[in-house]
Amino acid sequence: MPPKIFGGKAGAEENKDPKEEKKDSKGEPSIPTNKWTKAVKKVKTSRRVSIRKQSVVEDDPFLQRFITTERAEIDDHLHDFTEIFTTGFWLKLVINPANPPYFWWSSIVTCCILYNLIFVIMRGCFWDKLQVPEMVFYWFIPDYLCDLIFIFDMYIKSRVGFLEQGLLCRDVRKLSKVYLKSWMFVVDVLSIFPLDFFYLVIGFNAFLRMNRCLKIWRMREFFNLAETHTKYPNLLRVANLILIIVIIIHWNCCLYFAISRAMGFGSDSWVYPDINDEFYSSFWKQYLFCFYWSTLTLTTIGDTAYPEQTISFLYCITCSLVGVLIFATIFGNVGALINEMDAARNEFQHKVDAVKRYMEIRQVTGPIQERVVKWFDYTWNNKESVDDSKNLEYLPEKLRAEICIHVHLRTLRKVEIFKDCEPGVLVELVLKLKMQVFSPGDYICRKGDIGKEMYIIKRGKLQVCSEDGKTVFVTLEDGAVFGEISVLNIPGNKTGNRRTASVRSVGYSDLFCLSKSDLLEALQEYPDARKSLSEKGKKMLRKDKLLDEEAARREERRQQNLDKKIELIADAVDDLQKVVNKLIDKISPDEAADNSEAPDEEQQQENKTPETPKRGKTPEQGKPAEKVERKTSAKEGRVSPKKQPSKDGNNEKNKEMEEKQ
Repeated sequence: MPPKIFGGKAGAEENKDPKEEKKDSKGEPSIPTNKWTKAVKKVKTSRRVSIRKQSVVEDDPFLQRFITTERAEIDDHLHDFTEIFTTGFWLKLVINPANPPYFWWSSIVTCCILYNLIFVIMRGCFWDKLQVPEMVFYWFIPDYLCDLIFIFDMYIKSRVGFLEQGLLCRDVRKLSKVYLKSWMFVVDVLSIFPLDFFYLVIGFNAFLRMNRCLKIWRMREFFNLAETHTKYPNLLRVANLILIIVIIIHWNCCLYFAISRAMGFGSDSWVYPDINDEFYSSFWKQYLFCFYWSTLTLTTIGDTAYPEQTISFLYCITCSLVGVLIFATIFGNVGALINEMDAARNEFQHKVDAVKRYMEIRQVTGPIQERVVKWFDYTWNNKESVDDSKNLEYLPEKLRAEICIHVHLRTLRKVEIFKDCEPGVLVELVLKLKMQVFSPGDYICRKGDIGKEMYIIKRGKLQVCSEDGKTVFVTLEDGAVFGEISVLNIPGNKTGNRRTASVRSVGYSDLFCLSKSDLLEALQEYPDARKSLSEKGKKMLRKDKLLDEEAARREERRQQNLDKKIELIADAVDDLQKVVNKLIDKISPDEAADNSEAPDEEQQQENKTPETPKRGKTPEQGKPAEKVERKTSAKEGRVSPKKQPSKDGNNEKNKEMEEKQ
């Protein structure tokens, strides 16, 4: 049992006698641990310093205002160094597979798997060189060290958590139960099964450890984890393919030597030469000769000796088929990986070629063509050809915005209008920023142009100059903003949303561009932010005496009246809609009642006069038709013409009476 470590005050520990025994919580004496205490304190302090430095870098006050997602990890519990020596730590341990410790442990297990894949079959086939009594005991150390790591890896796999409803499952019993019921547990048991006890019966034979190679699935898992952790996934994939090729050639090399031993060394030209010859007797000569033969056979490159016996024919045919299938797949993957590594460059080169082809067809030559080529070179060398929206389109909007803020943090921190900006507005604006690169001497805007964009300088220098470009008023540097007044539509602006000066790029300049439509769309849901930006714009206009106060107040009153009118119209429409709905609800039950009464009256009339037809009844043939007609006309809101005589008829009768008189 390792000694327990007690944390205390440094002064109290210095006053105590180092030879004095300490007692633990149970009152039992323990070994003096002054060295252990100093070592643990050193580890703790260094760890706290590193965490403090990391938090200083990450917890930027400007960045914290605009963080839209909670920085909560699935497993963020940090264990102290002293907890490793307690049994409670190992009983309650749950491992998050996404954390670095699991990745590094998987790399250790992968090294053990590679050791077994390479040396077990080599020792079994070259036993006369590697399994001699003088070397057998040296192999025991790495063999059983790998076995201990495999056994401990079974414990680790039984504590690897998985996500359940989005949270890491920490139920140790449930995790162990899932592992014990999986195929991984069966393979792990078979790979660690102690066939070494047969050493006592048949002697030291390395082939008894071939079951250790069943653990190869763990190596595949490690490479999948490595692709997500590394910054160079394509390079890792190429290294993985090369490793697979080397292992396949190595195994074929060992099998070729074993078949040559079974057929007899030097028995024909196909097998390995006689090992009694001094030139072919050393281990490295034997291994390299077989490795060379295996490489030529599997890759079907070069000529080798023709087989002469049935076994050698069958083995060569098998090697050729396996080599064609496996290496065609591997080399195809290598070609695809190489193309992926240069995919960005190839895509960019296609764009350059298309522009060059267009200029050649349109006969654009001279300085303009040279400027275009230099612009492409600058964008590629400074990584400005990367389209952020295309690369981040698969991420959620909030996470995409947070990444953009991290990337452009230095620039956004210098922008004055964003310092007091609402977090939601900045998130909306950052997603709408577009990068533009200008060459030396390019005009971003000229005096008198209608302002449709605002610009933020990321890198470079710009000159605000006169219309002819001879007079330079001011030089703008990183973080400067211009053009925001023309896109805000400030009422009372005497310039009428037109540029008041020309802006020219001194060298190559990288600018963030925000269009007028995107800005207004982002500010539509944030009226307070829009009002704040408008006030800042008015202050700038007042400073330059470009604000018409009377026109501004008149426009504000008009806008307020318009808003009130719109609200009143909207309220009236809502009230009218409610009235219409009530009328519809009242009319629908009356129609249903009328439709139910009409068939009953028709049935009664049919019973009284069976000789009359059921259809086509006129008002002269029966009264029920009159009633139905009267009801239908009442429903339609008009009176029957038979019951309501016209006024024109009455006037004619009066005229006739007057003539007679």
